[in-house]
Amino acid sequence: MLIGLQNVTFEFGARVIVEDATWHIQPGDRIGLIGYNGTGKSTLLKVLVGEYTPSKGTVEKGRETTIGYLHQDLLSFDTNDTITEVALGAFERVRQLEKDIERLGHELEKDSENNDLLIQYTDALHELDVLDGYNIHHKAEEVLHGLGFSNEDLARPYKEFSGGWRMRVLLCKMILQQPDVLLLDEPTNHLDLPSIEWLEKYLLHYQGSVVIVSHDKFFLNRMVNKIVEVYQQQLHIYSGDYNYYETEKALRIEMQQKAFENQQDYIRQQERFIERFKAKASKAAQAQSIQKRLDKIDKIEDVKLERPDLRINFQLDKVPGKVLVELKNATKHFGKIRIVDAANAEIERGDKIALIGANGKGKSTVLRMVGGTEPFEGQRIWGHNVEESFYAQHQLEALTLTHTILEELQHCGSKKTDVELRALLGAFLFSGDDVDKRIRVLSGGEKARVALAKTIVSKANFLILDEPTNHLDMHSVELLAEALNKYEGSIILVSHDRYFISKTANKIWEIVDHQIKEFKGTYQEWVEWNERMEKIKASQGDRKSESPKEKQQVEEVKKEVVVVKEEKTNTANQAIDREKQKELQKQKRRLTNLETELNKCKEEKAKQEAALGDPSNYSDPKKFQELEAAYKQTQAKWAELNKEYEEVFELVMEMEG
Repeated sequence: MLIGLQNVTFEFGARVIVEDATWHIQPGDRIGLIGYNGTGKSTLLKVLVGEYTPSKGTVEKGRETTIGYLHQDLLSFDTNDTITEVALGAFERVRQLEKDIERLGHELEKDSENNDLLIQYTDALHELDVLDGYNIHHKAEEVLHGLGFSNEDLARPYKEFSGGWRMRVLLCKMILQQPDVLLLDEPTNHLDLPSIEWLEKYLLHYQGSVVIVSHDKFFLNRMVNKIVEVYQQQLHIYSGDYNYYETEKALRIEMQQKAFENQQDYIRQQERFIERFKAKASKAAQAQSIQKRLDKIDKIEDVKLERPDLRINFQLDKVPGKVLVELKNATKHFGKIRIVDAANAEIERGDKIALIGANGKGKSTVLRMVGGTEPFEGQRIWGHNVEESFYAQHQLEALTLTHTILEELQHCGSKKTDVELRALLGAFLFSGDDVDKRIRVLSGGEKARVALAKTIVSKANFLILDEPTNHLDMHSVELLAEALNKYEGSIILVSHDRYFISKTANKIWEIVDHQIKEFKGTYQEWVEWNERMEKIKASQGDRKSESPKEKQQVEEVKKEVVVVKEEKTNTANQAIDREKQKELQKQKRRLTNLETELNKCKEEKAKQEAALGDPSNYSDPKKFQELEAAYKQTQAKWAELNKEYEEVFELVMEMEG
């Protein structure tokens, strides 16, 4: 074990974060620490590193374990040093050796016969070599480039950069330190898509253990082999990625709900017996015995999901024309920085566009150009009946500080009832009395969520959204994606959350060579298309490297292959028809066998469910665990057989067609 919690209870003020929690981080662990906003994920990391002391239990740590902890509070650090110098701070021992070698070298110039100095100098050189000290500049530059910094940036002072870019420098330094355990609190919040993809590849080969707090499902699915959920003051551990966690949690909830219902039926039945016979002399002793058993029974808790739900219907005042907005010959420069040059693009009714790409490419600038708040050369042609609503960080300044949260939404002209507005605010993590808080007392993240709620609740038929998921947890991201899918208007958005993009966008825009390139399809289709294009480019590159003689030989071989193919075609077609018939019969037999297996599996599943519902099994925890494990295996087999059956059925239909 590298570090962990043993029976830890921690309270933050009057609020319990975790109670009697045990969690051990082992070598090789890739852990996603998840939970709804406010459940205490960041607090838990601070308990692990010793910033907070638990009221009960112990934090255990290996004597030699080193920890790297990336968190938002690090942004208070400031310096005039270049970002390369800050990153090189990871190599404290190497930097000290460099200074020692320089000092010893000067001393040896004056006293070349001093044997002690020579030994010290040689030892320092040897240690520098062992620590690979000659490559630290190359390593620092490689990581900084991977996180999105250009060659020109490397010599710029750290203090010139904004908060997001500073966090990247500190992440670089932490990566270079190579600690045994990396604790990363929302590492993707300040990264663009290329940098997130680079970080994924880097961390997948990282030798130490990693604990990540993140709301990025794609990132977690690629990165982690274990999920730890903070839920109802407990730590729930799942051995798998985020998709496994979702499936397994749903199964656990289903099993617990069935067990709870069965136990409640049993308790009601026993209580009816007690009520009926407690006054009857011949049955009173038996009724008393049953009552004692009931008093001792371990009660199974009802399943109560502590999460908001979003039920709100969007109503548009007006239906816009076919084209909402068109950019013609759009050119935008900031000094020497070129965003777009004579670019053309249009947004049609029903479009849900994700504008993606690296930071610095001008995504937010293009959004403002579309929204009409950023001047540029060229034309912006606004469509008929278009009513837009723009969400960006600067929208926070437009909130009325004296309003309560509910009043702010009441004044945005949606004409929705307070019940509907409260339901929406619940999805944005404002529940109960929270809606009566004044805007002026809210944090930056809370104000951002109010501004986003205002954008969503408006009757606009065109939404322009700049990083709308930055302050939302995963469930709220899902709710927002679901709401936008129901939305009948058009959308253009900028986001680095790939799950959110994949759930909402039907078109992708990318700024390439100062032009707006459009891909008609989902994010996943765009990724697959990009991969195909990369393979084609790579193969074309290989072909270009061939000599004229090699190319001629390839063409001659191709001609020979064509001739041979033509000669064999007729014979082959007849053989293929016979083979197809054989294969069809084989797949039909396979389909029949699968039907038989499915029926057996269904019967087995019914028996196991009956056993799990038998109250007598609750008294034997070991037996209940065995039954539960067997039921999970049967469930998995049932799902696998069903999937295989569907595949074979479709194949048979296709072959018969």
